[in-house]
Order: sequence, then structure tokens, then C-alpha cells
Amino acid sequence: MSDQTHLDARGLLCPLPVLKARKALKSLPKGAELHLLADDPAAIVDVPHYCAESGHELLRQTDRDDGQLYVIRKT
Repeated sequence: MSDQTHLDARGLLCPLPVLKARKALKSLPKGAELHLLADDPAAIVDVPHYCAESGHELLRQTDRDDGQLYVIRKT
């Protein structure tokens, strides 16, 4: 069973959702999941790009009424 951390980045504009996600991931153990909730339209591009560049695994990306939910596994 993996650890889960939730980060609410709604209301924050680029690049803050990714910067906050990066900071949160640094403090997590390998294999932990970060559940990032963001409503910045740029996050749709920025979060997957960040994961690809940093090597973390984007497990899923889901549209919700209150934004997008990104589930990232720290590698």
C-alpha cells in the first residue's frame, strides 16, 4: 500500500501548481502518490510535461467539476 499526499493548488496560476507539486514530491518517499488538484488551464500541459522531465509517473489525469486531478507516483 502506497502513501498518499493531497495537494490543493486550485486558484494558483502557472508555474505555481508544478512548483508546489515538485516541493511536495521532494519530501515524499519513493513510490508515494501525490494527488494534485489544480484548476489552472496551463496545468493540463505543465503537469504531464513536468512528470516526463523529472521521471515521475503520471498515473492518471481526471477532469472534475472543481478542476483537474493528477495522480503522480514519485520514482
